[in-house]
Amino acid sequence: MAITKNIVDLMNGSITVESEKGKGTEFTVMVTLKNCNDPDTEVGVFNPKDMHVLIVDDDPIACEHALVVMEEAGMRADSALGGRRALEMLDICHTRHDPYNLVLLDWKMPELDGIEVAAEIRKRYGKETTVIILTAYNWDEIMDEALHAGVDSFLSKPLFAVNVIDEFLRIARRNNVSILREKKRASLDGRHILLAEDVLINAEIVKEIIGIRGAKIDHAVNGRIAAEMFEASEPGSYDAILMDVRMPEMDGLEATALIRSMKRPDAADVPIIAMTANAFDEDVQLSLQAGMNAHLSKPVEPDHLYQTLEELIWEKDARCK
Repeated sequence: MAITKNIVDLMNGSITVESEKGKGTEFTVMVTLKNCNDPDTEVGVFNPKDMHVLIVDDDPIACEHALVVMEEAGMRADSALGGRRALEMLDICHTRHDPYNLVLLDWKMPELDGIEVAAEIRKRYGKETTVIILTAYNWDEIMDEALHAGVDSFLSKPLFAVNVIDEFLRIARRNNVSILREKKRASLDGRHILLAEDVLINAEIVKEIIGIRGAKIDHAVNGRIAAEMFEASEPGSYDAILMDVRMPEMDGLEATALIRSMKRPDAADVPIIAMTANAFDEDVQLSLQAGMNAHLSKPVEPDHLYQTLEELIWEKDARCK
């Protein structure tokens, strides 16, 4: 009872008791809780398997330890031995539309320290991911600078999964946001999409998948024709472009670079999504360098395709308002 009373007190609540001999005892706890009926602000049920975590530490042993701890807790976890590599990995996962929910950053690292990496993460991705600084030192001396750079919180080394989960949940509640942030999405109904695909059966499958959502599809059999169709269209005609990478005459990378170089207002803003069997990190980097917004591996899952299109079109519409 003493433990219960302490917990209730910490929650600014009250506990009362009514007891009658021969009938029993009734304890009543009264606490004030936040209304969580709004799905946009609900923290919700947390499943570690939904987490995608990046651990950044220049100490290989510390990095490996943290990786094991996260994976044993059921989380998907990757590691980077420096800030520059971490930013590359963030770019790749962002382009795959499978971003990291949480980045655990060592404070003291060569080249780029944790605060510098955190600032760059915020610059590139806004609030897409939660950022926590890890350190074996007292963080009071860096707190102001770190918070200004966009760091969400701090944790002491050594790392324990329960501490990471508790802190992640605390951050979500403090910010009054969903644990796994979801981006805003546009409807595909009535949207106009250009598809570049040289394999006809693949094109028919994609047209069928997108058509279910009410979008109109124009099909080009290679990158050259796709670029010509885009150039011949009225500015703003296409809401997005789905671009196969390997095609005859002109591949998807060349076609994307050509579209991005065109002197028209929508050339820089139209979302271009790679759809390819080339799934290595190097392939994603090539897509980024060509100017693509996302990189989806074949066979493309319909739900992933819908999500990617809807998020990118919403972002494009928001920019163009």
